[in-house]
Amino acid sequence: MGELDRIDGGPRSAIVIGAGVVGLSTAWFLQERGVGVTVLDREGIAAGASWGNAGWLSPGLAIPLNEPAVLRYGLRTLLDRQAPLHVPPSPDPRLWSFLARLAANCTGRSWTRAVEANSPLNEECLEAFDVLTANGVDAPTIEAPITAAFETADQASALISELRRIAETGQDISWTRLTAADLAERFPQATARLGAAVRIDGQRYVDPGRFVESLARAVVGRGGTIRHKFEVASLRAHRHALSVRSKTGQTVNANAVVLATGAWLGDLGRKWGVKVPVRAGRGYSFTGPTDRPVPGPLYLPDIRVACTPYRDGLRVAGTMEFRKPDASLDPARIAAIIASARPFLTGLDWEGRTDEWVGSRPVTTDGRHVIGATSTPGLYVAGGHGMWGLTHGPITGRLLAEHITTGKQPEALRPFDPLRR
Repeated sequence: MGELDRIDGGPRSAIVIGAGVVGLSTAWFLQERGVGVTVLDREGIAAGASWGNAGWLSPGLAIPLNEPAVLRYGLRTLLDRQAPLHVPPSPDPRLWSFLARLAANCTGRSWTRAVEANSPLNEECLEAFDVLTANGVDAPTIEAPITAAFETADQASALISELRRIAETGQDISWTRLTAADLAERFPQATARLGAAVRIDGQRYVDPGRFVESLARAVVGRGGTIRHKFEVASLRAHRHALSVRSKTGQTVNANAVVLATGAWLGDLGRKWGVKVPVRAGRGYSFTGPTDRPVPGPLYLPDIRVACTPYRDGLRVAGTMEFRKPDASLDPARIAAIIASARPFLTGLDWEGRTDEWVGSRPVTTDGRHVIGATSTPGLYVAGGHGMWGLTHGPITGRLLAEHITTGKQPEALRPFDPLRR
């Protein structure tokens, strides 16, 4: 195969593998820089974690998973099917190796390093959404604080301590303590079991499926191509170009390739020198009718449940389940969310729920994303965002597009080097 044309030493064409928010954002910002893009996906637009998540744009709560408390909690509840963090019994040695490395990184030092790495992304992530919505993405972002509710004031103090530690790294976060009366006045859905809350200001939310579908239309409207049902079988590197071949024998060529395959990044990336393990941390959600409008996002940290106003109802999302990304939905996990949330929420028709969903979030062992160049010229990765792929998707795409087209690694991407060990 001959060379493909390039622009001033940068790529003229790029293939983005993955049609979730990270992949499509990368495609859009590459187009901003004059690169023609083809997006490939094994299923379709927003088929992974992008569609059914809570829809939060929450830089103030983009807290890395490897906080020390997670290790203590995980050891107590590891095999409990009702717990928010669940690992089904499995003989998979890679999974247990991954969990061992995650446990080793649940330290104050490693967590703080991940928080510091996230800080520049958190500062710019909402602006990146504004760029998209001002230039053809017609799904609105809705400004609203996120209210974290607790049974006791002491539990609320634990979150405030965490927020203070994040603020110490330089991130601008604004929060306010709320009493039980304050919470009840704002949220008619809160039961008397909730005795304290923390309001985190400066946050937003979206309808995630609508946003990603609109982003896909914008990419196509600017001349991009999106190909569905394209399951990647192999990548081959050539001089100034790469080729991607599907399992059905189709081949697409470009100067650059971006792997943005979410929870499937681990298998593909490992073949191309990505040292950071990535596993599927599956989350569940459903939507329930409510008897009154919900004023904004509500978070129940102690049971790891996120609630968001969604199409005249409430989307309820939660759990972190380490299982293969293609595994079918486990009804027991939905039941576990309901059992844990029911004592704290009223006015929600649990039995009338719809849109039961499971999606796989890409989790790393050190709490840091995987964004940047691989050891193969022209091949890049963008993933490992854990629960914050929507929040950090557009800013990831903007920074990675800069990296790809200039050949210079933005300072904000240095902690996310895919070749780190």
